[in-house]
Amino acid sequence: MSVNPELQGRVFPPVAPYLVGREKVREFARAVFATNPINHDPEAARAAGYADVVAPPTFAVVVQEATLAQLLAEPDAGIDFSRVVHGDQRFSFSRPIVAGDELTATLTVASVKSLGGHSMVTAESRVVDATGAHVVTATSTLVVRGDE
Repeated sequence: MSVNPELQGRVFPPVAPYLVGREKVREFARAVFATNPINHDPEAARAAGYADVVAPPTFAVVVQEATLAQLLAEPDAGIDFSRVVHGDQRFSFSRPIVAGDELTATLTVASVKSLGGHSMVTAESRVVDATGAHVVTATSTLVVRGDE
């Protein structure tokens, strides 16, 4: 089964809000070897002008994951997860993610392309805070390998 080209332009419903926890930020920072004190110490973060600890930039994938799960579960998508390879990841920030943020993400399928026997699906997850203000757009390109 190949990827449904009609996915392009599809907008999925917003996922449930994600409350960014201080310990989750610290755990993620340790996992990615982020050593900046603002990622671990609330006082250092406040001294730098933030309300609480600041998440490393790639923390946005934690919020994005729920939107990608929607895409992968879509019955007519034609995406066999066992054939998916992550091709690219990008982030465009309006501001950093900070502990205490309540974030909601909405996924749009930006493009579906065929290359040889493979498909490339580019998905953009727009993440906003509780006021609706843009925080980050996380863009993933998934390569769906064709039949052997």
